[in-house]
Amino acid sequence: MELTSNYDVVILTDIVESHPNIFELFSQISNNLKIDGKLVISTFNSKYKFLIRFLELLNLKDKTKKYSFIHNKKIKNIVSGLGFQEVSHYSRQIFPFKLFGLGTYLNLTLEAVFKFANLGVKTYSIYRVQKAKFENSKKTIIIPAKNEEGNLRPLIKRIPRDSNYQILIPCGYSEDETFSVANSIMKEENFFEVETFMQSGTGKANAVWDSLNLASGDFIAILDADISVEPETIPKFFEIIENNHADFVNGTRLIYQMEKGSMRRINHFGNRAFQYLVGKIINEPLSDSLCGTKVFKKELIEDLAFWQSETKTKDPFGDFDLIFTAAYTGKKIIEYPIHYHARQYGSTQISRFRDGFKLIKYLFNSYFLFNTSRH
Repeated sequence: MELTSNYDVVILTDIVESHPNIFELFSQISNNLKIDGKLVISTFNSKYKFLIRFLELLNLKDKTKKYSFIHNKKIKNIVSGLGFQEVSHYSRQIFPFKLFGLGTYLNLTLEAVFKFANLGVKTYSIYRVQKAKFENSKKTIIIPAKNEEGNLRPLIKRIPRDSNYQILIPCGYSEDETFSVANSIMKEENFFEVETFMQSGTGKANAVWDSLNLASGDFIAILDADISVEPETIPKFFEIIENNHADFVNGTRLIYQMEKGSMRRINHFGNRAFQYLVGKIINEPLSDSLCGTKVFKKELIEDLAFWQSETKTKDPFGDFDLIFTAAYTGKKIIEYPIHYHARQYGSTQISRFRDGFKLIKYLFNSYFLFNTSRH
């Protein structure tokens, strides 16, 4: 196997088990992957080693020479010495037979029910290679604003002037002068590249999707306009990705003690419940899936369109779409703890019960997308 140029992704299917020098193989792949390239490895589940050998003994399966059943943990230890980080690992095909079409549905049921048992015949591991940090990267900050007239100026003033950020302010139809203030900021600001516009629809998700079409940054941040999250932390989010420690950084409000009045008790309970469910679905130990502050690489935009075409279920906030897209497409996700403050102007834009039921439907659909085979 010879690699002669840089690649975004390298996929190994049934190669690791029979290759004579897997360390040299992984080393060659590492040298030819791009700075944030991915390695996908498909192998036989080592749990079935003795069953496979038994079927070969009975001549019910063709015999394979020089075939090693290598446990995922051993592969992980080998590639970690070459700068690879494991992003995710899972198995598929518990019932690997068509059986006149019935086997497909039986397999989907077994995969959904026995998700955590690792009973699939085939295992899949996704790794990302860590190399030098990104240089001279442009950054975009999206600040969705609706009824935030009193927050916009203080927010922009508090964003550190460590980089010439592109700042996009999509405005929803407001009862105050939010759009007028945003326009004034755009005209007056002489350091940041500020652009403001009226969003095409309603809701935060729509405001973010509209903004992604205008984002010119290599890295993109979403920052709520209510100043509940300290704007001074934004450079820290960008730094994590710029140093290539992650592809997606999710803020978490549930590490430090919150400021009194920053979140209603029922919202806090709901966030804890959703966080638990999301973590189980995507196999990521997230502590706060609904924090509005997120930073990611621009490449996620194309992946987002793919995820939305797969799930076909609307996310009213956009937070789940972004996190699930990152997890589904093998991005490295980490969390950054933030201090969460009570808003000083205006009131929350969230409808707890209406949007909550939408999210339950969304999670149910996503569970099957993440944890069953696709045909």
